[in-house]
Amino acid sequence: MTADYEKPGRPMRRREDVRLVSGAGLFAADARPPGLCHLVFVRSPHAAARIERIDRQAARAMPGVVGVFTAEDLAADGPTEIPAAVDMKRPDGSKAPSTPRPLLSQGAVRHLGEPVAMVVATSPVAALDAAEQVAVDYDPLPAVTDARAALGSGAPAVWAEAPDNIAFHWKHGAHDAVAKAIAGAAHVTRLDYSISRVSAAPMEPRVTVAEPGADGRITVHASTQNPYQIRDGLTKLFNHPADRLRVVATDVGGSFGMKAGLSREDALVFWAARRLGRPVRWQCDRSEAFLCDDQARDVHFQAALALDAEGTFLAVQARYDVNIGAYLSGRSMGPITNVGGIAGVYRTPLIAVDVYGVLTNLIPTSPYRGAGRPDATYVIERLIDVAAREMGIDPIALRRRNLIPADAMPFQTGLIFKYDCGDFRANMDAAARRADTAGFAARRAEAAKRGRLRGLGVCNPIEVAGGPFNKVLPDNARLVVRADGSVHLYTGAMSVGQGLETSFAQIVSARLGIPVEQFFYHQGDTDNLANARGSGGSSGLCVSGSAVALAVDATIDAGRKLAADHLETAVADIEFAAGRFTVAGTDRAASLVEVARLAAEAAPDLPQSEQGLNGKANFQPPNVTFPNGCHICEVEVDPETGTVEVIGYVSIEDIGDVVNPMLVHGQIHGGVAQGMGQALMERIVNDPGSAQLLTGSFMDYAIPRATDIPPITIEMRSVPTNVNTLGAKGVGEAGTVGAIAATMNAICDALAPLGVRHLDMPATPERVWAAIQAARRA
Repeated sequence: MTADYEKPGRPMRRREDVRLVSGAGLFAADARPPGLCHLVFVRSPHAAARIERIDRQAARAMPGVVGVFTAEDLAADGPTEIPAAVDMKRPDGSKAPSTPRPLLSQGAVRHLGEPVAMVVATSPVAALDAAEQVAVDYDPLPAVTDARAALGSGAPAVWAEAPDNIAFHWKHGAHDAVAKAIAGAAHVTRLDYSISRVSAAPMEPRVTVAEPGADGRITVHASTQNPYQIRDGLTKLFNHPADRLRVVATDVGGSFGMKAGLSREDALVFWAARRLGRPVRWQCDRSEAFLCDDQARDVHFQAALALDAEGTFLAVQARYDVNIGAYLSGRSMGPITNVGGIAGVYRTPLIAVDVYGVLTNLIPTSPYRGAGRPDATYVIERLIDVAAREMGIDPIALRRRNLIPADAMPFQTGLIFKYDCGDFRANMDAAARRADTAGFAARRAEAAKRGRLRGLGVCNPIEVAGGPFNKVLPDNARLVVRADGSVHLYTGAMSVGQGLETSFAQIVSARLGIPVEQFFYHQGDTDNLANARGSGGSSGLCVSGSAVALAVDATIDAGRKLAADHLETAVADIEFAAGRFTVAGTDRAASLVEVARLAAEAAPDLPQSEQGLNGKANFQPPNVTFPNGCHICEVEVDPETGTVEVIGYVSIEDIGDVVNPMLVHGQIHGGVAQGMGQALMERIVNDPGSAQLLTGSFMDYAIPRATDIPPITIEMRSVPTNVNTLGAKGVGEAGTVGAIAATMNAICDALAPLGVRHLDMPATPERVWAAIQAARRA
């Protein structure tokens, strides 16, 4: 029987944690096949340069070196670059430039850290020593790192095909109507602001191991959130037979979107192993990660909010200048695919947006927790706060005045998205109560007596989940009840820290009526399922979990047929409950284990992993979901030092039906911490002249510590969706989407009495202090 704590909706400690905290986790770096070689990259010290010459003679002569390779070797074997065709247009209507990312650069480098050569040796030390002996002659070129500078006249062109550095221009909305509404509005708030460039900085840096088998089949072990993308990418890039390749991802120490897709390091490790016929490993360290991991965000906004005299939203106009780095690819599209979030939870009838993808000499950007959702939310939520102060209206009251009412669902927003359900006013009311906004004025006055500036920030996040919005992806699951009573789930999802091993165990054990101790979880092996979606877009429960639930149903249906034959009755007469198949109205029954044995006996020739009672399912939602909520952040600022202290944080979340509240709280805590980190301290900085990285370690690139994060009050207000079988909306990105805007609004609210209208993130002590001093001088 299933214990109460194992049932969906009840908190249950993560099953995987015992393994992970006791040192029994299995990560990609733990793959150490016999004869393992180690790969080290030679990376460019320049952000823009011509490659004049590569001399590898000295490196080849070093002890332990197996091979030293450049783009010439790749060309002799086949592909030299990862194609990056993107169906976008430039402002003049011409096609977006083709900017394929070279596996190893040849002729030129376009960002700091690009690999130009690689050394394979019998030990990490030997590979590193030899890499230092590879001599590369560069002719440095002018570089540009800031998107607005890249758009200026005279800026160096990153690609000759885009002399103005504009990779694409995408637009959506009622531009003429918006312009007319703004021209006739009683009040227009305009703001120029930015969301900073950050690094995903997962706990486990990337690792790839490629191991040729005795039969010639290659197994790739990778720290990834989607092994199927790596498999499909490698087979396509190298024209390698799919049945001769297996990709395995076991435990993964964080991903956040950065570890999706096929990286050039993955491809080069595979190529080296296939070329040498030996296992090869590349293990990225933290310093190298700052030079090669895709970065994120980095968008400059110019936005306007038009309101009537009573504060009703009339129109929103926004321009994005997205710093996509040196290469355009499908992974550059996050700000576009989730731009509909600018509509927020508000009735704004007219919205128009222009997105410019700007090429610079920086590492390319790609999805990172939220993938465009925090950007869109920040656009509207920051505008509202500035408008409220300009019009003398309380920010919470202004938001309430413009909320979409619950009885208006489903609701077509002014920009792309159509919401299926939600009660946004109830979220705000709950947040205001839990944050005690009524008592804030007294707390602000008390802080002033101590010489502190107190601020309150509000954000109503809503994000699309389980997408992409324009092409919802399916997922697969397979369940096997074996003759020994063990239940094995093969899921297409990838748990990279979310706790799916626990939540899926609760779903399966409750539906089958078995203890979770009988449940075994299998993920991240391309031999398990033909295709899968992996992790991403808060899809773990709403898409993959629904596939799991349907696989359980399919298993029970298969069991009914076998039980009917065994009990000599019609299938329609078989009922299933609490792990038993019963003939309705009788005491004649067969246990789940008995039926699994019958299934195993009926098909003895199946592989052992498939022997027993099987159920498979594919689930493709008819639409995306829209998790939403209300976040309120309260801060204190020391005006003498610029130090910001987050005093309190409230997160009200509507994520639909909940399987495990404990996991939800963990996801919200982590997401809020990452959002606060970006608002308060995180920022990738390159010298504007040399383009050299100035934040190349955790000594310079700050991430939040436990002492930086206050206790977080979390309340769940579930409005279930009908989009999937579980009624779940998704939670993985909710904390980050709300935290950035709520924290920045709180800081700007604290500084507003001094005359500070806006402060760009991150709100480091130096930046806050400088803003205070500038305001005092003014």
